[in-house]
Amino acid sequence: MTPTLPAITVGVATDVGRVRRHNEDSARTRGTVYVVADGMGGHAAGEVASSIAAESVVELADRPVVHVRDIVEQVGEANRRILGSAARHPEQTGMGTTVAGLALVSVGGSRHWAVFNIGDSRVYRCLDGELSQVTVDHSEVWELVERGLITPEQAQRHPGRNVVTRSLGRDPMGVVDTWVFPPYPGEVFVICSDGLSNELTREQMQAVLAEHHDAEQAAAELVRLAVEAGGQDNITAIVVAVQGQDADSDVDEDTTPRENVNGSSGESRS
Repeated sequence: MTPTLPAITVGVATDVGRVRRHNEDSARTRGTVYVVADGMGGHAAGEVASSIAAESVVELADRPVVHVRDIVEQVGEANRRILGSAARHPEQTGMGTTVAGLALVSVGGSRHWAVFNIGDSRVYRCLDGELSQVTVDHSEVWELVERGLITPEQAQRHPGRNVVTRSLGRDPMGVVDTWVFPPYPGEVFVICSDGLSNELTREQMQAVLAEHHDAEQAAAELVRLAVEAGGQDNITAIVVAVQGQDADSDVDEDTTPRENVNGSSGESRS
């Protein structure tokens, strides 16, 4: 018997911010696949790369069943398309993008969430009112955090915070990280570009989700506050909320990530 699909509401918001002229972020949602990509390369090229990445990954929603390996393969396909576009259009040479997202996948016949990322766009998960960062940034600054040399708060203001160690637009691309866990009633995910996470603390994001239970309102408020806090970069957020008690009844309630793939390689954003 196919498990009941959890009732899900989604909100999407983006803003160019106060400094940049162009919005190089892309956000796409289709079915139960949700993606944010943050382009690099300047001018129109970053926007092209992020759009190719986001559009490529949400194609997964057209499949009747999605597995974690399909996500990894489709991110690889996005990378090939970006490289192919740059080869055909020399003005796009060097363009790249981060990508982070969420998708419902099949694990052992049951629906699970798969979180994935490459670069420093993030996915957060709010469970029982507590917001935690699921993804790990692929950046030079986050490596300093993991080594205990600086705090996460210091990382937000570190001058090298824009140097990513993995992205799309490279050959080879680098490893896509994934985390898998069963759906849980009432949980909320935030998928965002670093324009949001560089401006707002985890506690500030958590407060917004506590105050705004409507996904669209929550996404809009997160972006508004990030612009108000400085808006130094493009800012994008997707809020995905699992409603009520409709999550799968045939999966356990163990919320420990089932899979965590790690790999590594510096590239500075424009």
